[in-house]
Amino acid sequence: MPRTADHDARRAQITDGLVRVAGRDGLHAVTMRSVAAEAGVSLRLVQYYFESKAQLMNAALERLERLSRERWAARLAALPAPSPRAFVEALLAEALPTDPESRAFHQVWTSYAVLSMTDPSLADQPFVDGPERLERQLAQALDGAVADGSVPPSADTATEAARLLALVHGLGTSVLVGRRTPESAMDVLHYHLDALFCGVSAGGVSGSGRGPDTPASPGRPAP
Repeated sequence: MPRTADHDARRAQITDGLVRVAGRDGLHAVTMRSVAAEAGVSLRLVQYYFESKAQLMNAALERLERLSRERWAARLAALPAPSPRAFVEALLAEALPTDPESRAFHQVWTSYAVLSMTDPSLADQPFVDGPERLERQLAQALDGAVADGSVPPSADTATEAARLLALVHGLGTSVLVGRRTPESAMDVLHYHLDALFCGVSAGGVSGSGRGPDTPASPGRPAP
């Protein structure tokens, strides 16, 4: 019997094929057959691991989210004792399509959201879990920032988390369609974080300037 690692590798091979098809032709062009051809496997093998297109698409989205969390963890690991500001900025910067990996994630998620409006089988899949988890993480980080004095005590951290998440989603879409560059999107994000964090920079130093230790500076690819 194949080992679990073999099954995981096959599933990853297939879902990565879907991401490449979606990135090249759009998520609406994804079929079980097109994914099989892109992944270099048989249609029967795709159907063995995924009973439906909706299940396959959801698995691809979950894999992209897992890879995104790993890149975010790598951003933080590169920072010595990150401040709450650095933590929040790293979390939000990973949600912007500033490199091929994050662009693929944002493109697939946005396309999935649009298709789910008219496809009940996609709407049934828990693709909103990722944003909800991110919003909770942001709110918890902002609670810590209130506790250490880098965010005013009057701040409604739950609302601020929702606002920041909506901001990066909007900025991400504007980058995808070519209306804004990744650099200008990061500038807008920095502007809002500077206002929220009482002038404390990503490195935890007072002032609006951002030093070289700022995670995900414009144009810097994620690990």
